[in-house]
Amino acid sequence: MSRQKIKIGISQGDINGIGYEVIMKTLSDARILEMCTPIVYGSPKVAAYHRKALDMNNFNFNNIRTANEADPKRANIINCIDDNIRVELGKSSDIAGEASYMALDAAVQDLKSGLIDALVTAPINKDNIQSEKFNFPGHTEFLAEQFESKDYLMLMVSEMMKIGVVTSHVPLAQVPELITEKLILNKLRIMANTLEKDFSIKKPRIAVLGLNPHAGDGGLLGSEEKDVIIPAIEKAKEDGILALGPYPTDGFFGSGDYTKFDAILAMFHDQGLTPFKLISFEKGVNYTAGLPVIRTSPSHGTAFDIAGEDKASPDSFRQALYLAIDVHKSRELYKEISKNPLKKYEINPNQVDETIDLQSEDQEI
Repeated sequence: MSRQKIKIGISQGDINGIGYEVIMKTLSDARILEMCTPIVYGSPKVAAYHRKALDMNNFNFNNIRTANEADPKRANIINCIDDNIRVELGKSSDIAGEASYMALDAAVQDLKSGLIDALVTAPINKDNIQSEKFNFPGHTEFLAEQFESKDYLMLMVSEMMKIGVVTSHVPLAQVPELITEKLILNKLRIMANTLEKDFSIKKPRIAVLGLNPHAGDGGLLGSEEKDVIIPAIEKAKEDGILALGPYPTDGFFGSGDYTKFDAILAMFHDQGLTPFKLISFEKGVNYTAGLPVIRTSPSHGTAFDIAGEDKASPDSFRQALYLAIDVHKSRELYKEISKNPLKKYEINPNQVDETIDLQSEDQEI
């Protein structure tokens, strides 16, 4: 009996942004339906509004009531919100925030029930979605609570790099006090595990960035490297994790040393996401590592300023969909290897050898 295609749930995001545009542009490619069965959690009427605004008359959704009814040869949509909802392109509204939550909640419930295999979340507005039911900085923290995951990591992924952050959506002034040896070690363990299980990278090499300019310059510009970061790296090595650093951020990216690692751990949000988006903005993906389920998202936001103008690139959303499929396959392979440890599998045939030759060798610890 042939295996069913992977069912990918897609939450609509903010109805006044570019969510539906990037979703429909991605799903209009028939090749997507060869890889997965997409199920959008949203509103057929809202989708029709966007389709008309974008003049995409050659694309249609298959309306279904439950994920079990999904047609594997069609792009499917489940209605999750009031049919009378009003679309106001480019505007933030409480109604749009509520619709974002309702679609996300419906998708999450199906993910919990195993009716879909993975979730791709279109961008939400982090302000208008706030309510008694959703009181989180973003998708990552909401999903971590929904799946009771205390240990998770926001991991930005592209063909050029994978970069995670020790602290994510917190004020910069709070970062130094939040950076602890325990937290860094925890994030390194999550990263190493997800690289092996979700990305099929055997013995991943992880670069750790410093917190201060020039990675503290031996304590002259800050003591966090000596007191916190280096001890965490040493303990990670004792766990068998190949972590190196801490590296000064400017030289690390300026010299191209980031290309010599499987992943990078930054200390705070902008330290990691600024270089990532400079290099991979249009094709970057936000992946929540450490969850028992698979969730990806495009790296961009709602882009209210271009909503409905047919200017949004679907590249990042398409890559998010591809990554969800790839991670699902990688986890299945990992399960097979765990069941048959003596059987030979090709994990990552393109992976280069483990020799590390960095321009910033004097920063290796």
